[in-house]
Amino acid sequence: MSYPITRLRRLRRTSALRNLVRETTLTTNDFIYPIFVTHGTGIKEEIPSMPGVHHFSIDLLKEEIDAVLAAGIQSVLLFGVPDRKDATGSSAYDPNGIVQEATRAVKSWAPELVVIADTCLCQFTDHGHCGVVHQNMATGIAEVSNDASLELLVRTAVSQAEAGADIIAPSNMMDGFVHAIREGLDAAGFEDIPILSYSVKYSSAYYGPFRDAAHSAPQFGDRKTYQMDPANVREALREAEADVIEGADMLMVKPALAYLDVLRMLKEHFDLPVAAYNVSAEYSMVKAAAESGWIDEKSIVLETLLGMKRAGADMIITYHALDAARWLKGE
Repeated sequence: MSYPITRLRRLRRTSALRNLVRETTLTTNDFIYPIFVTHGTGIKEEIPSMPGVHHFSIDLLKEEIDAVLAAGIQSVLLFGVPDRKDATGSSAYDPNGIVQEATRAVKSWAPELVVIADTCLCQFTDHGHCGVVHQNMATGIAEVSNDASLELLVRTAVSQAEAGADIIAPSNMMDGFVHAIREGLDAAGFEDIPILSYSVKYSSAYYGPFRDAAHSAPQFGDRKTYQMDPANVREALREAEADVIEGADMLMVKPALAYLDVLRMLKEHFDLPVAAYNVSAEYSMVKAAAESGWIDEKSIVLETLLGMKRAGADMIITYHALDAARWLKGE
């Protein structure tokens, strides 16, 4: 039966009624907060294209970690901006590299905080690609070598686990990276360390501000030979399925906002937890519009994050995390 017997507005009549029948709930437990760490002292520099997001030297990082804990956020994702780069990204797997040093510091201040280490080479290579580059003798074109890159990614993951990382998050999109890292971690005695795989990472224009933040823009070409074509959705299932078979503990879709259909698809096809990465341009566009007075920042951010949760995200990596956590608490 329908109207006038069925009146869907009955359950929307008051705030209490709406709370009773609400299908999706957003909490601070859903948030992972990305932080950029760098060498040096006394550094807290705002990233011009990401208002409110900073580079931190380790001596000033504790203030940000204290803010994370006060907000009730339980996990951070560390990105390193090194003081040196080379062709193989050797500072990525240096035991005293920036991510390793920051991980040790954070775990000493807040042992209960979940520290996730981004495992990639792009910030650490002088060419800005996510793996080792070699010259194709037949074509004369510089290419990213998949299998040669895996060895270095394994070394990076193991060094991060040795430093105390609770979760390894490989973002490089090399074929077989989950299998290689799982084998490497297990061989080094870190069989209990989970892998949050950037399983479905598209070659996206939404990464622009991040590349400013991480100083990781490619010095030649682009990343379309290893990151996914934004036009493809069935391929996302193949990427995720390969990671599941290879031993991933969690899956990720990156970016989130333009790929909510992909997020929903992964949630329906796999029984692993799924993360959504609310990436840099998604953040910066909201900030720019809010600063111009065109939108209500709080309402837009919470609605956007709720949409990601509704689409299937079990966790959301977002630069809005500190603000969103405060807003959820009514501050």
